[in-house]
Amino acid sequence: MTELKTVNPATGETLNTYPLMSDSEVAEAVKQCHEAYLDWRLTSHEERAKIINKVADVLRDRKDEFAELMTKETGKLLSGSKQEIDLCAGICEYTAKNGPSELADETRDHPNGERATVTYSPIGVVYGIQPWNFPCYQAIRYSIANLMAGNGILLKHAEACTGSGLMLRDVFEAAGLPKHLFTVLLIDHDQSDDVIENDLVRGVTLTGSDKAGKIVAKKAGEMLKKTVLELGSNDAFLVLEDADLDLAVKTSVTARIFNNGQTCVNGKRFIVTEKNYDAFVEKYTKAMKDIHLGDPMVKDTQLGPMSRSELRDDLHEQVKESVEKGAKILCGGEIPDMQGAWYPATVLVDVQPGQPAYDDELFGPVASVIKAKDDEDAMRIANDSRYGLGGGIFSTNVERAEKLAKTYFDTGMVVINGYDIAAPNLPFGGVKNSGFGREHGGFGMKEFVNAKAVSVLAA
Repeated sequence: MTELKTVNPATGETLNTYPLMSDSEVAEAVKQCHEAYLDWRLTSHEERAKIINKVADVLRDRKDEFAELMTKETGKLLSGSKQEIDLCAGICEYTAKNGPSELADETRDHPNGERATVTYSPIGVVYGIQPWNFPCYQAIRYSIANLMAGNGILLKHAEACTGSGLMLRDVFEAAGLPKHLFTVLLIDHDQSDDVIENDLVRGVTLTGSDKAGKIVAKKAGEMLKKTVLELGSNDAFLVLEDADLDLAVKTSVTARIFNNGQTCVNGKRFIVTEKNYDAFVEKYTKAMKDIHLGDPMVKDTQLGPMSRSELRDDLHEQVKESVEKGAKILCGGEIPDMQGAWYPATVLVDVQPGQPAYDDELFGPVASVIKAKDDEDAMRIANDSRYGLGGGIFSTNVERAEKLAKTYFDTGMVVINGYDIAAPNLPFGGVKNSGFGREHGGFGMKEFVNAKAVSVLAA
């Protein structure tokens, strides 16, 4: 491979091509990022916050242009692309407002001296490997926190959204960020390994599949470099016996088709108690049947194409294998005869362990509906997964639902009676094969810092 190519998944049209960087160009880019970091680390928290606040302004000023590019590159709904820009601007503002206090020195008593200080020092260049499903957000999520901490940033974005990565670089620099401090690398997988091995790179973060996470974590571990991994999931949404069924159905449709079903925290397994199962299946299937594919640029479109045809084909193979092993299709489940990476809203029932629809992540608009005996059984099924990113509970007894979420749900995030992807002030991340480390809520600012103890002892 000598170049990267972006393709409109709605039409199959090639949008642009970008030459790969040579190995020497990559090494020089890493060096320049490190040199920019050496100056940036000396700026005050308040100076960094001022520029990060300006990033929010530039994002909003260029929202229409940026959103249109993201939709062309990935097929996400234009309305969703605009919401993504708004979320990213909110993350910048939250970080700018709270970063100085989150990262402020902490004074502590010292048993053998006058005082001690804990200071959060930046560690250097942080390398991020990011996917295509949220071209702006995935990069903003780790970069803004680490820029606030004083680190330099390298980005290897997914090939599909190369243009979006470069536009984000332009946004940063238009906001006043020093040149090279946020560097986009146009590289392949072999070159990515070289970046991880580079002595100037001090930390590595990846958002992607658990398979990719294991590969990157192994490589970073060999180099004794800190990692943060946000990996896949097959999030369970529980419809308990006292659930508001209409709310559960409506929200579960949104949870499954949001971002064309290509979100790590999409609802993927909908676990319904026996009491509500038949009614839920009937209403949910009808609602999913009514979801029609359409041009992602059109305002009222509910479901656009998947990001690439090969990913759509992989999803279809998972559906077919699940059916071969006993699952039943109630709607969708067929590749439409049209140009582009299209797949319909699909509902599977009779989903059991051993099927991809139960065990794996179906990264597209395919819902697995699973029957549980009762509330306790529903929670057991929810936790019967190698993943643990997010999940949800539908119940009219909110206090009990919160207790279940806090005590028993083995995930990093749980939402009650709704669906949400992220909030700037709350931690984002998972457990088990969904990865480790946290972003947002102040937590991400301290993942790649040196918590340094400075003690003043008595004379």
